[in-house]
Amino acid sequence: MCRRRDIPGSSLNSRDKIDLQIFQSKNLEVSIINTVFKIEGHITSAAPFGNGHINDTFRLSNQDKTKPDYLLQRINHLIFTEVEQMMLNIRRVTEHVNQRLPGSTLELIGTKAGDNFHRDKEGNYWRIYRFRKELQSIDVAETPAQIYEGAKAFGRFLSHLADFPAHTLHYTIPHFHDVVVRLQQLQEAIAEDRVGRVKEARAAIEYSWEITEIMQRIQKAGDRGEIPLRVTHNDTKFNNVLLDESGRGRCVIDLETVMPGYVHYDFGDGIRTTVTTAAEDEADLKKITVDLDRFQAFAQGFLEETRDILSPAELQYLPLAGPLLAYLMGIRFLADFLRGDSYYKTHFEGQNLQRACAQLELTKNLLAQQQALQDILKKA
Repeated sequence: MCRRRDIPGSSLNSRDKIDLQIFQSKNLEVSIINTVFKIEGHITSAAPFGNGHINDTFRLSNQDKTKPDYLLQRINHLIFTEVEQMMLNIRRVTEHVNQRLPGSTLELIGTKAGDNFHRDKEGNYWRIYRFRKELQSIDVAETPAQIYEGAKAFGRFLSHLADFPAHTLHYTIPHFHDVVVRLQQLQEAIAEDRVGRVKEARAAIEYSWEITEIMQRIQKAGDRGEIPLRVTHNDTKFNNVLLDESGRGRCVIDLETVMPGYVHYDFGDGIRTTVTTAAEDEADLKKITVDLDRFQAFAQGFLEETRDILSPAELQYLPLAGPLLAYLMGIRFLADFLRGDSYYKTHFEGQNLQRACAQLELTKNLLAQQQALQDILKKA
């Protein structure tokens, strides 16, 4: 489907330097952090933290070791254009979830003026969370036991929000998982071919169009009212769960995309990021396989927390959730590659095409295993 590309990646150290320059260039000095936000103690330094594609994140160190450290993020307002609405969603959802199970998501720290974020004089948006130093994230789940715990955390998050009125939340990214809109965007990127890359991506483009009917089934079921809208996380990759020292999933993070959606978005992205140990941008497509033991672990953990709130129709469509989310990511990476890499951060030329090929290969392999996935879900 896609030709392998042998392209070296850039070093983490060089990316850290770039991120630190972003922090310094935006003139958000440590003294301003202490002045603006309702923090405990006194912040003395900031260091790059994590490896997210969208926002720039820094760990803030507290001079007073009896007080907490914090996470500072510069919100990418080119992607999350309605920052105030997004932050209101996050405030409402975190308070709702933490009332039911304290610590099950991060605590947002407001400003001394009572706002959920700070907008600096250059137009950059900043927010702060309390840092949970006793917890850690793992980019790729290493064992079925870890997958089970991560799935339980996401399932609890969904379950705690089952009584939250989804329609009252803002859509932070309109049509985020709307496969029809994503296909329209891909078609526009192909037609425009602004940087002359269509020829290089031809195989991935052709496969994307071959499976459009099956990839639209969940959305059509939602359009018909067969499955309900819920408050969903919408970005349930494994590193969005923090684990404790014993390996238990304790805290769900990265809530920018919390908004109305279908349960299949959360289940599907969890499957997409756990059923294979291959990287999201794996160049060797032969390494992208579906591990049914890992699928079973995620399904068991997720359904233990959600089975009582899910309808028969929602359960019926769960086997297609993994392929759908892999497909959505594949065509999004593909469209971004064709547009010249304007959305996702890349560390080498052609990385978005490499990502697209990997996700479409995973889509293909998950579709080939539909009967096996159905059998596992019935027993989970």
